[in-house]
Amino acid sequence: MRTLITPPPAAAWYRQAAAVIPQHLYLKSVGTTLFISLFFGAYFYLLKNPAYATTVMPVTGMDHLISFEPLALPLYLSLWVYVSLLPAFFSSRRELCRYGAAMTLMCLAGLAIFYFWPTAAPQPDIDWSRYPDVGLLKSLDASGNACPSLHVATAFFSGFWLHRLMRRFRAPLWIHLVNWTWCLGIIYSTLAVRQHVMVDVAGGLVLGGLAAWLSLRGRGAARCPDFEAATGPGARTGRVSP
Repeated sequence: MRTLITPPPAAAWYRQAAAVIPQHLYLKSVGTTLFISLFFGAYFYLLKNPAYATTVMPVTGMDHLISFEPLALPLYLSLWVYVSLLPAFFSSRRELCRYGAAMTLMCLAGLAIFYFWPTAAPQPDIDWSRYPDVGLLKSLDASGNACPSLHVATAFFSGFWLHRLMRRFRAPLWIHLVNWTWCLGIIYSTLAVRQHVMVDVAGGLVLGGLAAWLSLRGRGAARCPDFEAATGPGARTGRVSP
């Protein structure tokens, strides 16, 4: 008689996620810090030194539907936690580098648009002295480099990548709901704190969605050799191939 061998059960999704966090930790931490530093350097240079006349973006009817909400500022700033969290869940150096290259190309495309077409969000009739936290943001960012919103683009792009990685871990539905709620909350916050108008948001959605589609198309959601090596039975017993 043939003996049936039952494969060991897969680890819980959160154990799989925890198992890949130490993988390539130096590359993840240094790479993320370096990327954000270089991005901000280029971003603020273009903000303070526009090469051409700045276009003020139009206010549409949709903008009047979303009221100013200073309490949305922490959600707006949480983008940098959101995008920094994502690289932790890569197990493959090759996939991590592909993600980094896609994010870099997307941001370079946005910065190129800012160079050739400087834009700014219109100044709302708000006394910023009543909202010092938002006023500080305005003094730093000046609502420039508006369209497309890279705040929206990077959040939308990261939302798709994080969704793909959580599917690989077979995370429960509530994790996906948290991911997309956080992503959409960041997008909403760009309007609520008056850093952007709806035209900027639409441009950011197009840029981020296109970058996500190009970088994720044809990639398997559930299987990755490096991922399975890091989270499979061998990982739990210490027998992982180098």
